Amino acid sequence: MTTVSSDVFPTRRIYSFLGPAGTFTEAALAQVPEARGQVWKPVNNVGEALSDVVEGRSDAAMIAIENSVDGGVSTAQDALATMPGLRIVGEYLVPVDFVLVAKPGATLADVKLVAAHPVAYAQCLRWLSREMPEHAHLPAASNVASAMGIIDGTSDADAAIAPPGILEHHDLELLAEHIGDNVNAVTRFVLVARTVAPPTPTGADKTSLIVELPTEYSGALMEMLEQFATRGINLSLLASRPIGDALGRYRFVVDADGHIADERMADALLGLRRFSPQVIFLGSYPRADRAIIRYSDRYSDEVFVEARDWLRGLLSGEPES
Repeated sequence: MTTVSSDVFPTRRIYSFLGPAGTFTEAALAQVPEARGQVWKPVNNVGEALSDVVEGRSDAAMIAIENSVDGGVSTAQDALATMPGLRIVGEYLVPVDFVLVAKPGATLADVKLVAAHPVAYAQCLRWLSREMPEHAHLPAASNVASAMGIIDGTSDADAAIAPPGILEHHDLELLAEHIGDNVNAVTRFVLVARTVAPPTPTGADKTSLIVELPTEYSGALMEMLEQFATRGINLSLLASRPIGDALGRYRFVVDADGHIADERMADALLGLRRFSPQVIFLGSYPRADRAIIRYSDRYSDEVFVEARDWLRGLLSGEPES
């Protein structure tokens, strides 16, 4: 997608993504039907992308949140925890493959310093350690930026880890391909907008939250997890991040199977709200894999509704049947 100035089409929606063109983030944005034909704005980092949304410069931002090799993307998780007014409205999966590129004429034997985004570097570390055990890593802002530094001479690196698509746009030497350590590697991206009402449940949904423990005491984490377990809710992600105000204080990033409109999920959120001093609802949205959520009949919406009706009857003095 060619990046277009927002001044040309002022009525079009603007989407921020980690640029420049050719990144995996752009590949994720290409999966969003409503983003096609709109303005795609490349930015330098996650914080800038989300600030664009909060401050109204963009309608939404695509950011990486998790990958199957390196786990959660901490910068994205921390930004979502500290920037109010944001809501995840969708998730997208992008298979991850990498190539090692350099200036034309270079060889693998010439490489001592490798430029790479930290997440990409982690996903290729075994290959790099095996093929170039004495190499050093130069962090880059994005997978494409690692290669662009070599092209424009602003990087001291001898080679760069980049997406395969980089070769379609620039004259680079392909030193090695398929260098990722896991052929099944996938990065999960989320589309983030300003706070809106959650979309209608599909039956294949996910709810994302950030939860702080009230105080440090034995069993506090277990008590938080029980809010989900006692309602039959599976967690697909549970990650801790330091709050930063004191040593040993953590918040938890949670992905739970289900939608806030589901009775069991709503009940769990009420339990979390009573338990935790800080619960951030990041959104309920369709799962990227569209897998229908399965759960026991005892956690169906009807069971929760019947239980509430039963309690109302007791309070009103209705005779029990």
